[in-house]
Amino acid sequence: MVCLLLIYLTEGEIKVKDSLNSKGFTLIEVLIALVILAVSLLALAGLMTTSTRNTASGGRLTEAATFAQDKLEELRAMSWESIPLNQTSADSPISRPGIQYDRSWIASLNALNPDIKETQITIRWTDATSHSLRFFSALSK
Repeated sequence: MVCLLLIYLTEGEIKVKDSLNSKGFTLIEVLIALVILAVSLLALAGLMTTSTRNTASGGRLTEAATFAQDKLEELRAMSWESIPLNQTSADSPISRPGIQYDRSWIASLNALNPDIKETQITIRWTDATSHSLRFFSALSK
């Protein structure tokens, strides 16, 4: 804040008037406050944009994980013998507003224990960039 001292000369004595005690704001003070406010609001607008983008990305990642979990539950519900081995299988694309998810999976026997089938579920989608998420699990007899 700018402090102005006004000096009045009267008969033989000097009087000092402090502008801090005056009422109201000067035009410069108001303009500086508006500039600070504008810069702050611009920074908050950029933060809101980034926050919204990250929230949407997290939502798509959660959806992809849910689709993989759904397929894993389907595989667990199947009989162990009916799960095909070493054959990549793909489901029909799953569509959500603005995004299409592709889900594929493959099962293979565990090298150390033939009573365990290892499954790999892959979810792919594209928004601004391409994404791929893989989940690994083991199913036993």
